[in-house]
Amino acid sequence: MSTQPFEPKLMPPGNLVQIGSTIEDTIQQRLAEERARLEKEAGLVKREAHHFKKPVEKPFTADQRPNTTLLFGGLTWKHEKLVHGALEGLGYRAEAVPTPNVKAFQTGKEYGNNGQCNPTYFTVGNLVQYLQTLEEQGIPKQEIIDRYVFFTAGACGPCRFGMYEAEYRLALRNAGFDGFRVLLFQQSGGLNQSDAEAGLEMNLDFFLGILNALNCGDVINEVAYALRPYEANAGETDRVLDENMDYMHEVFRKKRPWKLDQGFAKYMGGFSDTAEYVGKFVKQLKGDDYVPALERARDRFNEISLDRLRVKPIVKITGEFWAQTTEGDGNFNMFNFLEREGAQVLVEPIGTWIMYMIHQVVQKYKDFKGLEDGTVLPPLWKLGTRARIEFGYRQKVAKLKLAEAIFKGEYHKIVNALGGVAHHLADQYELQRIGHPFYNSRAGGGEGHLEVAKNIYYSNKDLAHMVLSLKPFGCMPSTQSDGAQSAVVSNFKDMIYLPVETSGEGEINAHSRVQMALGEAKNKAKKEFAAALEQTGLTLDQCRAWVEAHPETKRPMYKVPHTKGVVGMAANFVHHIADRMKN
Repeated sequence: MSTQPFEPKLMPPGNLVQIGSTIEDTIQQRLAEERARLEKEAGLVKREAHHFKKPVEKPFTADQRPNTTLLFGGLTWKHEKLVHGALEGLGYRAEAVPTPNVKAFQTGKEYGNNGQCNPTYFTVGNLVQYLQTLEEQGIPKQEIIDRYVFFTAGACGPCRFGMYEAEYRLALRNAGFDGFRVLLFQQSGGLNQSDAEAGLEMNLDFFLGILNALNCGDVINEVAYALRPYEANAGETDRVLDENMDYMHEVFRKKRPWKLDQGFAKYMGGFSDTAEYVGKFVKQLKGDDYVPALERARDRFNEISLDRLRVKPIVKITGEFWAQTTEGDGNFNMFNFLEREGAQVLVEPIGTWIMYMIHQVVQKYKDFKGLEDGTVLPPLWKLGTRARIEFGYRQKVAKLKLAEAIFKGEYHKIVNALGGVAHHLADQYELQRIGHPFYNSRAGGGEGHLEVAKNIYYSNKDLAHMVLSLKPFGCMPSTQSDGAQSAVVSNFKDMIYLPVETSGEGEINAHSRVQMALGEAKNKAKKEFAAALEQTGLTLDQCRAWVEAHPETKRPMYKVPHTKGVVGMAANFVHHIADRMKN
């Protein structure tokens, strides 16, 4: 038996630390498990959030411009053809993507998010479809990504239009075109192009060129829709329209920006940039670069023979911007359908939307006058402060009023050059006045109060027998407007108003609804025509005989005055014939 004393063996300090940490880890693990169990019972399960981050794009720089094609689209082919010419005149390689079709809609749904409105699916899918077509033609995918960029509009507010940029990027990535560049021009804030300003110069030349193209496109488009229903020889208007559009495209393509003479620029020194800026404005306002070309187009239109004694109901188109503008599957080919059904279509110009945006900024300045930086309007005795606020306010509003006057003047100059067939722009302040009692004009999103106001304006001013509002399925601003329209219709008993929601499907159902409302508009136009014959004491045969004796009245540019209380072309023409007979 050993007699050695007992000596306990002490563990090394490192091992003690290891055991302690193991016990602590076990405690923390059990605590986490128990916390997770309790949270699950209480319905507080945490999910990891993955926030969207805008991808960093390869910049579009000036040195890439000669080899990079700028893609754009979303308007009518008339607008796009002139914008294409303007971009080429500015030195860009440009191409308009085709009008979206149902296949593009399905492509957008395949590669995009769920729950988007159909303009998103149509336009996003259309771009993907176009790029896929380029790839099918043998262009490598990487070359498409490197040598093409897409230019589109963006927005904010209570509408999925603000998500277009993200939808384009998502669909492009899902379709295998990750890294394809999308240049977004915001309705407020200019071009969101990060470091790519040099690639697409958003200068005065660019804006003037694009605005001139859009305005000419607006007016030519309206002239064609005004003549086509009454053409004596079917297809003649479209043939002349094609010729005029080819000619105007070349006018825009050959137009070069005005530049200050180099010798004069040296003489001006540091003021040369300002002088050139002013010179461009003066050239725009006083020059006639487009007027002779438009007058030539007017003369070609004037060769068309019309039969103005055809009774046609006039249908004014309004609604959401894209749905009321596009001419394809995106709005069920509604314009062609209306013309086939015997109606005259009164299209909505893009110019109205531009004037609306200017007007909304003027209204904002009025509402926020003296409330900058969250401060309150100073009391009356602080005359200096109030005078400074008043001066700043009037200065800002004066600039916008000048912009309104210039834009309206330029638009109406084009209307007059094309024979005065198209309508002048509706006054935004009158639209606000008549629309505000039914739809608050401060409410943003979509076309705001315009849908309500235009329904009243075109119905009460004897400009349309029927108003057709086209909007995407589930469009929130237009849905709000439809709610207000029920009050409008109840106050104006003779008004024929029909809202139609568009999507990728349901064309037959939509056309059926339009047919029913159009039947009422046709009856209204027929009664109006019969009343005109009765009031004037004329017969249809007498009117036709008078027209044959006065062949100049068959010409499109012949002015037929508007008779108060009369909407249709045929009824107005009968009143005019009666007046001419008396004189």
